[in-house]
Amino acid sequence: MRLILLLAASLTLLSAGAMAAEGIEEKVKLCATCHGEKGVPINKTTPVIWGQNEGYFYLQLRDFKSGARKNPLMAPIAATLEKKDMQALAAHFTKLKWPNLKQPEAASAVAAKAQTAASSIGCRGCHLDHFQGDGTTARLAGQWQEYLYQTMMAFRDGSRGNNPGMSDLMKATHADDLEALSKYLAGLQIDQYLGHGR
Repeated sequence: MRLILLLAASLTLLSAGAMAAEGIEEKVKLCATCHGEKGVPINKTTPVIWGQNEGYFYLQLRDFKSGARKNPLMAPIAATLEKKDMQALAAHFTKLKWPNLKQPEAASAVAAKAQTAASSIGCRGCHLDHFQGDGTTARLAGQWQEYLYQTMMAFRDGSRGNNPGMSDLMKATHADDLEALSKYLAGLQIDQYLGHGR
């Protein structure tokens, strides 16, 4: 485990140096180191960024840079980015096709529990009918289940603090409901509804 952490730290430092020196093409390649060359991240706690909504993508990079959103791997990379870099990366990745992670649909009992929780929280008010999000709101449908649950719990315990409204909603929701919701969202295949790659 210690070796993995050391390798991750080395990769972060190398990536940060390269981010500062290279153009957008090289920055895109560095993103692929963790987020996947074909849009499938290297592990299930790293989010899909291919096809993510442009405004949301930009805001997350901005928050990593400012420290409003904390992540030991992303912080030093985002620190090297100027506003124009963040805008260019957001514009690039939003045009790519969201990958199919081949996650199973939630079992009917889990889906029912998730739907009740989603209605109670009002998820569709921001993330829309198919959980595709829009503009500055994240697409949730088809995201890694592990990432979704980890993120919901981070909002709930306050370790992710760049959206106080989400923190309030997650704190008001039982962890079992959040787990069901993460499984339901992960199993959604929505591209047939959207009519494009996102």
